[in-house]
Amino acid sequence: MINVTVIWALIILFIIQPDIAHEGAVSGAQLFVHALLPYLLPYIILTQWLLKMPSNHLPSSQWSRYIKAYVLGSFGGFPVGAVTVSEMKKNGEISTTESSLLLASCHAPGPMFIIGFVGNELFGSVASGWKLLIAIHLANIMFFLVLLVFLRKQRVKTVPQPPVERDQKTSPLLGSIKDSSSVILLVATTVIFFSSLGNVLSHLVSSIFPIDMGISKTLLLAVFEMTSGVQSATEHFSGDAMYPMLIAAIISINGLSIHIQVMTLAKGAGISILPYIIGRAWNTVLVPLLFILIY
Repeated sequence: MINVTVIWALIILFIIQPDIAHEGAVSGAQLFVHALLPYLLPYIILTQWLLKMPSNHLPSSQWSRYIKAYVLGSFGGFPVGAVTVSEMKKNGEISTTESSLLLASCHAPGPMFIIGFVGNELFGSVASGWKLLIAIHLANIMFFLVLLVFLRKQRVKTVPQPPVERDQKTSPLLGSIKDSSSVILLVATTVIFFSSLGNVLSHLVSSIFPIDMGISKTLLLAVFEMTSGVQSATEHFSGDAMYPMLIAAIISINGLSIHIQVMTLAKGAGISILPYIIGRAWNTVLVPLLFILIY
């Protein structure tokens, strides 16, 4: 009943403020086309293609499987980590327990986005982009090592599952393109929807409460859609001393848009998301602190 009430309230809100909803949707679509699609699509296709290549043997070492998941999943941007871990589970390379824990640590924005867009364009310093990227991966690797200790204790339960039978008539490249298109559609849908929702709610909050539009818009967009939150923070706080830390915090929070993408992919592969939720809380606290220390 609560869900139905919230949905109807949002529908009415969108009808009352169609121009604001449209503005947010357009902003989300532009961000997706210009800032996300060029970085994500090629990497997702190549990653899927590599993982779908036929292999006569699977890596026997746990470390080799974990490093493979981390390297492929953590350097392609959101939600490539979830795509990589899901595909490795389907291939029988990792078990159900391993996949749920790796999902939490193999999750990071792409280097091109952090160094090129955030560092060079927003901070005006490639070095600052590198420092933020290092902070993100330090937090991930620390969490990864904690998970490895847990995995060692759970070794009996982490036997890889048999691979899912695949259609041998479909080439790995065509299969990767087909699967990548569904992932890209998921990303586009969530980015546009949550950008529009955050824009509408920020105007509503500012009209009801005596809160500056820049503050309410940045906070709400940071919760709903990371890239839009970064853009709003740049528009309203780029001259402040707290600006770099604010960007680090928004990126570490990720936003509901990215969380929904990951949860959708994880559910489709039968992967538990509880470790992922714990990992996001870990990163939200640790990434800004590490960035402050090395900034």
